[in-house]
Amino acid sequence: MASGGRGVQRVLVKLERSIQEGNYYEAHQMYRTLYFRYNAQKRYTEAADLLYTGALTLLNAGQQQSGVDLAMLFIDTLEKAADSVSEDSIKKVCKLHELVDPDIQERANLVTAAIKWSRKGAREMLSGHPSLHQQLAVTLWHEKNYSQARYHFLNSSDGEGCAAMLIEYHVTLGYPSEVDLFITQAVLQYLCHRNKPTAERCLNCYTKQHPQVEPGPPYYRPLLNFLWLLLLAVEGGKVAVFTILCEQYQPSLQRDPTYNEYLDKIGQLFFGLPPPAKPQSSRLFGK
Repeated sequence: MASGGRGVQRVLVKLERSIQEGNYYEAHQMYRTLYFRYNAQKRYTEAADLLYTGALTLLNAGQQQSGVDLAMLFIDTLEKAADSVSEDSIKKVCKLHELVDPDIQERANLVTAAIKWSRKGAREMLSGHPSLHQQLAVTLWHEKNYSQARYHFLNSSDGEGCAAMLIEYHVTLGYPSEVDLFITQAVLQYLCHRNKPTAERCLNCYTKQHPQVEPGPPYYRPLLNFLWLLLLAVEGGKVAVFTILCEQYQPSLQRDPTYNEYLDKIGQLFFGLPPPAKPQSSRLFGK
């Protein structure tokens, strides 16, 4: 890393000494000093390298607050830089996220900042870069934070990973009667995100790998059959098939009041149906 002058070089030497001596407070302040100098000169690449190294060092040393502070500055620097979002920068952000204590509020702030940065230059990524969401999801899954992992998987393109997580989630915390509910909401939400390929992969992996799901299709459980047929209907694009399918499976769809809301949106996205006539009731197929 270029030093950028004798003054910066002196700070770098002092910084290294502080780290070796375990004087992390002083090290943190010097990281910030160097950051402001690089930032003022718009030397964002050097600033990002410095902040990432510093955040790693402090987080690995158990200095959570200081480490998160540098991690936030790292993301802020990535935001300012002219570089587009890359897999390498996503990997670094997710590594820092992994090292932050799950129980502190700053971790949520880090995720919010990371998602905002990952939208950079891509209008189609309003919810954040799929690769960022996928890596965040895996970390949260390993921490057994299934609900948050599910949220990030649904904003990724990793249908296989989502299915494996949902299986573990259901087997660990769900009831046997909910085996079809866990996958139904996920598939419908993927479709609401216009992500049909991932919806298909998620359903296929879930039904093939879940120990409580019989071979298919067709399936013994009506909702699993509905999902299989729904994906075929989306592929075909015929509104009559979609409408009849939703009407025929209403008894099963009524197990969760959100299903018909998702189907309203799917009808609009894939079949050109209008929004519900009455805003207070979005159930096109409800009774």
